[in-house]
Amino acid sequence: MTRQERKAAFEAVDIYPVTCERLSAGRSDLEVLEGVIAGGARIIQLREKDLSERDFYRLAEKFREMTAPAGVLLIVNDRVDVAMAVGADGVHLGQDDFPVQAARRIAPDLLIGASTHDLEEALRAQDEGADYVNIGPIFLTGTKEGVRRFLGPEEIGRIAPRLAVPFTVMGGIKESNIGPVLAAGARRVAVVTAITQATDIAEAVRRFRTIIGKSGN
Repeated sequence: MTRQERKAAFEAVDIYPVTCERLSAGRSDLEVLEGVIAGGARIIQLREKDLSERDFYRLAEKFREMTAPAGVLLIVNDRVDVAMAVGADGVHLGQDDFPVQAARRIAPDLLIGASTHDLEEALRAQDEGADYVNIGPIFLTGTKEGVRRFLGPEEIGRIAPRLAVPFTVMGGIKESNIGPVLAAGARRVAVVTAITQATDIAEAVRRFRTIIGKSGN
């Protein structure tokens, strides 16, 4: 797909599952992916910090083999080279990762997402060529060690109106607290453990999609 086609597909995203095998209740990333696809998610981000480069590449290849025929966008965390090598749809970059501007130059057709933690970072990522930004962490989260500060849902309403690109939100979001997040204007919700640790992953994806859809955002 071209970048424009990928951006159009991203518009339809609601739930945005992110992998983390050590937080997947004993299941592999591929098992999680199977459930995510079965549940109807339109995107998944492959995020594994503990694998070697070679193993991460091989896993990304398998993810592409499964996501492509299912019509699911594949976003690779951090690694622009791996995303390009396996034919992924995009790459997601943190504040300390490969620069957004440089990624845009070498990967003009990829979706580029950027993690941001305040309005300044969100606007800078947008100006540097990000196709979407993530706002977070919204709530206290256990997926990133050492993070003790969270924004709260109200910050979504302060940042989102200033953006010209789509945004996702992330950080400690669950079915029990998603209401204020959606009320603040979010329509694309990224989650890790709320999906990866669910007893029935496909059903959890379907429930989130229904809740987001009913919000009317």
